[in-house]
Amino acid sequence: MPGDNDSDYKLLFSHPQMVRDLLRDWAPGEWIAEADFSTLERINGSYVAESQKQRHDDMVWRLRLKDRWLWVYLVLEFQSEPDPWMALRMLVYLGLLAQDLVKRGDLAKGHLPPILPLVLYTGLPPWRAPTEVAELFAAAPPGLDAYRPRLAYHLIDEARLKLHPADSVRTAVEALFRLEHSRTPDDLRHIIQALDTLLRDPEQLPIRRTFTLLIKRLLRRKTSSTSIKEIDRINDLLEADTMLAERIESWFDEATRKGMQQGMQEGMQQGIQKGQTEGEARLLSKLMERRFGPLPAAITDRLAHATQVELEAWGEAILSAPSLAAIFEPPRH
Repeated sequence: MPGDNDSDYKLLFSHPQMVRDLLRDWAPGEWIAEADFSTLERINGSYVAESQKQRHDDMVWRLRLKDRWLWVYLVLEFQSEPDPWMALRMLVYLGLLAQDLVKRGDLAKGHLPPILPLVLYTGLPPWRAPTEVAELFAAAPPGLDAYRPRLAYHLIDEARLKLHPADSVRTAVEALFRLEHSRTPDDLRHIIQALDTLLRDPEQLPIRRTFTLLIKRLLRRKTSSTSIKEIDRINDLLEADTMLAERIESWFDEATRKGMQQGMQEGMQQGIQKGQTEGEARLLSKLMERRFGPLPAAITDRLAHATQVELEAWGEAILSAPSLAAIFEPPRH
């Protein structure tokens, strides 16, 4: 989700409900049973050093377990290619966070609190980068392996999650993951219907608005330009189910039809150009045979695979070339 969609993700995961659903469904471990999600709060990232402030996509949250706090360091990774050094980056970020916790005295009986490092990756290529920082270091000499840094993060690779069908989406987070991979008007309608049911509470209005912006951008990409004005007039897509039932399929059909027409036109143009090139190659072959006799197989093959520019150059050269080989010599300046 490049560009504006990145901003939509950041807005959505600034809401405790979205982080709660992400942790419940996709975080590892049995600690969930002890979690009090009503205590979930986002922590200001003022601990990050000035030199590290390029990471505006990172979010730090904490929530209460039975007898202690759990901190969650969430990285939203929008790059189109996996970052091979993510484990090292996470080691640095968690070090800065831990250093700040010590400075503030935010400890648990003299110890640092547990921290869960999460990476939510939205790219399409599979994530094959190491999730354990120790794998980034060369093998240690004998007796020194215990000193190799170790820290693992939990990866949520969105494109490879096993999601419920579009008509049985259970959470807003799952709907978000489903949206980018929706392929048909029915899929999209089912997701929008699920979101309308999930986000009825007035307190969830900011999330509804962000989802409306995100879905509008998605529709602009999947439909034709003539539908954009109609899409932009909708204030709340989650309430527009009646209209969607009548219009969304026509939007997709129109985009598909225009795409097919454009493809046919491009194909016809390519066919015409190819026919012209083949005709010029046959004519040039006959002229060469008339001047220099039967053509070797290598020359015939070269003519068959020549570009329009090459044929034009050889056509000019044949008028004055003293031999067949001279036609193919590069011009002298």
